[in-house]
Amino acid sequence: MLEKCEGIVIRTTNYGETNKIVTLYTREWGKVGVMARGAKKPNSRLAAVTQLFTYGYFLVQKGSGLGTMQQGEMIASMRAIREDIFLTAYASYIVDLTDKSTEDRKPNPFLFELVHQTLNLVNEGFDAEIISNIFEMKMLNSLGLYPVLNQCSVCGSADGHFSFSIREGGLICHRCLGKDPYHFKISPATVKLLRLFYFFDLGRLGNISVKPETKAELKKVISAYYDEYSGLNLKTKKFINQMAKFDGLF
Repeated sequence: MLEKCEGIVIRTTNYGETNKIVTLYTREWGKVGVMARGAKKPNSRLAAVTQLFTYGYFLVQKGSGLGTMQQGEMIASMRAIREDIFLTAYASYIVDLTDKSTEDRKPNPFLFELVHQTLNLVNEGFDAEIISNIFEMKMLNSLGLYPVLNQCSVCGSADGHFSFSIREGGLICHRCLGKDPYHFKISPATVKLLRLFYFFDLGRLGNISVKPETKAELKKVISAYYDEYSGLNLKTKKFINQMAKFDGLF
């Protein structure tokens, strides 16, 4: 039975000499794998629409196992991402995190919209590092993680000077710092952005400018929280960290 879906290519795997297995994150079905026969041939009508990050409509022959992609209509190629090695690295991390954080065939239209908006913002030239941080914060709930960001994770107070405690799973006020001697000291700007990234609607994002020292604090806290609680160990994240060391050389 042929069915149409709106989707984003989040992973591709070569299969044989001419075929690809394509993982789509779709609005209608969630994450699904499909066979794209002949997609590796340069003149194939499926060659362009099965490239990583492509957003489009796909006609799929569904079955009990792996479906077969029959046609694809590209809406956006995300060309700017593919033409920049740094943007490619961040976009690869975004789709990798999506892939590893979701189960097959579990529709989540909200998450689909988040992935689409995130890739589109990176493609349009927004700060890829900050967009990735926002995406990381918004993906926490999909991983079953709920950091305490609106009050102290120890005493529940909503006012004070806040640090971040990995042990306590969220913000910790100055009165409770003794509960975690390994807390991260962070600026009020970082506290504000962690809350903002977690709670606000990405579709309302305007121009955003973040100081380098605040970026460093965000990266340290978010990475440490993921390392402690997510159970993920993504090569795409390691690649971004390696590239950051050579950023000034490009």
